[in-house]
Amino acid sequence: MKTITLAFTGASGMPYGLRTLECLLAAGCTVHVLYTQAAQIVTKQELDETWPSRAADLAVLFRQRYGVTDQSKLQVFGQQEWFAPMASGSNPGDGMIVCPCTMGALSAIAVGASDNLLERAADVMIKEGKKLVVVPREAPFSVLHLENMLKLARLGVVILPPNPAFYHHPKTIADLVDFVVARILDQFQIPHQLMQRWGDKG
Repeated sequence: MKTITLAFTGASGMPYGLRTLECLLAAGCTVHVLYTQAAQIVTKQELDETWPSRAADLAVLFRQRYGVTDQSKLQVFGQQEWFAPMASGSNPGDGMIVCPCTMGALSAIAVGASDNLLERAADVMIKEGKKLVVVPREAPFSVLHLENMLKLARLGVVILPPNPAFYHHPKTIADLVDFVVARILDQFQIPHQLMQRWGDKG
């Protein structure tokens, strides 16, 4: 099964990120989670959920929540853990998702800043030709935002804004979240049953 790096930043949209984590684990993927301090703040604001500051403690929390018994299937890394697997092209895994992605993180990735583990991991994905999906959450986009996204798109990065559709007749917020998460999983050919596909009957 695939090994995916999943990064949470301080953009609004943590329900997308956590649902993506849940679905990756349910599909049998190995997940390496990265998170910023701003992501902790947003999680508290949006979900009234307090994350521990230590990556090891957050890993315990996630493993308990999602029923992960094999610790190697879910690991959490802090921003300065330079010996983490995804920090090197010799062990990049199969791809990376930044969800939700701030414009600051997107900008840093676009210029190859590599000042922390999240930025370095994204840089590794680009240089190694691995799939990198960013889920930018901002409105409206400025010219600067769009130019950074275009630069990344030209490098092969998938720009996937969390724009839910309504043709599947969503009834709940969870339905809207699942539509976006389904599109993220599709980028990695990860099977799921989150929604009925266009044109399917039944």
